[in-house]
Amino acid sequence: MTDSVAVRPLLALFLAVRRGWDRASAYLPLALMALLALVTYLLARQTPGLVGPQAPAAPRSEPDYFLRGFSIKNFDEQGRLKSEVFGQAGRHFPDRDVLEIDQPRVRSFNARGEPTVATAQRALSNGDGTQVQLIGNAVVVREPPSGAGGALRPRLEIRGELLHVFVETERVRADRPVEIRRGNDRYTADRMDFDNLDQQLQLQGRVRGQIAPRRP
Repeated sequence: MTDSVAVRPLLALFLAVRRGWDRASAYLPLALMALLALVTYLLARQTPGLVGPQAPAAPRSEPDYFLRGFSIKNFDEQGRLKSEVFGQAGRHFPDRDVLEIDQPRVRSFNARGEPTVATAQRALSNGDGTQVQLIGNAVVVREPPSGAGGALRPRLEIRGELLHVFVETERVRADRPVEIRRGNDRYTADRMDFDNLDQQLQLQGRVRGQIAPRRP
C-alpha cells in the first residue's frame, strides 16, 4: 500500500511533463521557422549584396589610358582630313570624356581646305575633337589663304594664356587677355570672339590697336 501511494506523485509528475512536452511539440515547427527567419535576416544584414541591387559606381576622375608621342586624325564623310592632333603625351579621363594633352599641336582644315594651326603647353580636347582648350602660351595661326579673285587675306595670329577653339564652326574665343596680329596690324583686348566663317572679330574690355599704314 505504501509503495502504491509513493508511485502516484511520480506518475502524476510524468503525466504533467508529457502533457507539457506534447504542447511544446505542437509549437516546435513554428519556433524553428521563426529562428530560421531571424538567422536569414541577420545574414542579409551582414551581406550588403543580398539586401538589394547596388548603385552603379560613379566614374572615377582618373585616366583610363595614356598616350605617348601620338597623332589623332579626324576625317569627313568624303574621307578628307578635317583635323589632326599631335601630342607629346596624353591622358584620357572617362568621367568627362576629355583628353588632356601635353605640348599639343593641332591642325584643322575648313571646307575650302585652308589650314589653321594651334599650339600650347597643354590642351583639353573633348571626345570627338570638335572643341579644344589651349592652355599656357597658346597660339592660333591662320596662314594667308587665297581669297576671291586670287587676293590674299592677311595672316592672322592669336596669342593668349587660354584660348577655346571650336573646330567645326571655325571660331576662337578667349575670356582672358589676348593679342591679335592681322597682317601688320596689332590689337590687344581682355576678351575676344573670332568667327572665321563670317570674318568677324569682336574685342571687349580694354581694347587697344595699332594699325599700320596701307601701301598704295
